[in-house]
Amino acid sequence: MKARRLLAVSTLALMATGVAQAAESPWYTQGTFVPTERIEIKLVNDLDEDRVNSPVILTPQQLPMLRGIQALTITLVDPAGQPRPAPDHERQATEGPHGRLAETNGRSFDYQLDDLDADGLWDELFLQVDLKARETKTIYIYRGFQQRGWNPHRTHAGIGSYMRHTVPFWEAEAVGWKLWFPTDADVYGKRAPMLMTPRLYGENLDGYAVSRIDPKLGSDIMSVDDTFGGGGIGVFDDPTKPNAISRPRFTPTSDQENRFNGNGLTDTRYAFEVVTNGPLRSMIRVKTMNWDSGRGKYEVEQLYTAFAGQNYSTGRVTFKTFSPKAKGATWAAGIRKHDPEEIIYQQGGVAITGGGELVRNPDDRDAVQNGFKIDYAGSAIVVRDAYKPTYVSSDERKGNHVFKVAPTADNKFEYMLAAAWSEGPNLKTADAFKQYVIKAAREYNSPVRLGGLKEDKKR
Repeated sequence: MKARRLLAVSTLALMATGVAQAAESPWYTQGTFVPTERIEIKLVNDLDEDRVNSPVILTPQQLPMLRGIQALTITLVDPAGQPRPAPDHERQATEGPHGRLAETNGRSFDYQLDDLDADGLWDELFLQVDLKARETKTIYIYRGFQQRGWNPHRTHAGIGSYMRHTVPFWEAEAVGWKLWFPTDADVYGKRAPMLMTPRLYGENLDGYAVSRIDPKLGSDIMSVDDTFGGGGIGVFDDPTKPNAISRPRFTPTSDQENRFNGNGLTDTRYAFEVVTNGPLRSMIRVKTMNWDSGRGKYEVEQLYTAFAGQNYSTGRVTFKTFSPKAKGATWAAGIRKHDPEEIIYQQGGVAITGGGELVRNPDDRDAVQNGFKIDYAGSAIVVRDAYKPTYVSSDERKGNHVFKVAPTADNKFEYMLAAAWSEGPNLKTADAFKQYVIKAAREYNSPVRLGGLKEDKKR
């Protein structure tokens, strides 16, 4: 199954035959950059609604003419975008020789060439687009070396020694996630759009008290404990208890009281790496190894991704080993049930939970930190319809909203996590968050489609 590809179509079927001379659209220029080669890309929105900051992934299989290219040898341009004027002297002095100059015939925009397997070659060209309902949008990839275009980061991924153990972080401007426990996501919300995790892990700041330093930094808004928290995975592998979930940090040999695994030689162990770090998306890879539930042995990799301008992240899951002892075992992906739970929505592969909360550190048993009340904190999970997820309301371990996913032929599946809170820079009400998630789920299930591409050369 190719569900992880947002644009899973045959490039050869879409490419125009031969090299066509461009006649329809004037050619882009920037300063002395006057390219003579470009690729016209058609992107299609099949939904009857507008999309904003919609993720697009193109692969070398779809763009064989760009295999092995270096990032500074392409420039992405929206021909309908407003060209940038010539910068004034102050801006040129600030941005130096890499600042953008005056443009004609379109506006260049940021992108990423991401090397996911660390072999020195790009695996995914990532960009984001706005599309009107049912729109087919044209963008161009111009070829030719040029070094202009600072790209401020709107996402971040990092790994730090956070309170004496290794913790990965990934965030966008409004919300972020971290793995205090190595399997289940914490959520933190900001009060103003910003990237704050370098401070959080670099200075080892308490996420529940960081607003004492600067209120705009926000707060941790998710108590994980022994739940799935803001998102986690497991396996349904007990035939005597169909809804019992095996999870990597709760094994026959783990420290159940402290909710961590013990010795990595005899219990589940983990490894983390930053795969790519902005500007538009940031990724963390988590490897879970030596997981023995007592009813099966498993190894799994997850690729967590934060996206610019979005309150969601995604998880790409690959089971490297899936060896349950009994037949019929299925995968699990879930989120913690809020308590008290004031909003709940469940339809298909979507589950949304939330409510008013007293935000305080659950480890602060001496009550040295004051908690504060918020109108709501919300979280959600979406599993793509293509995986035919089955919803389960689990009272196990303080309650979770979980989906069963049948194993696939390639041992892969994907899900989306979302979060917001009433003191954030956006989605300040429970209903706004609910509507955001439902719309994001529609987009997730109907990704932007590649409608065609054509190579052009000036003659």
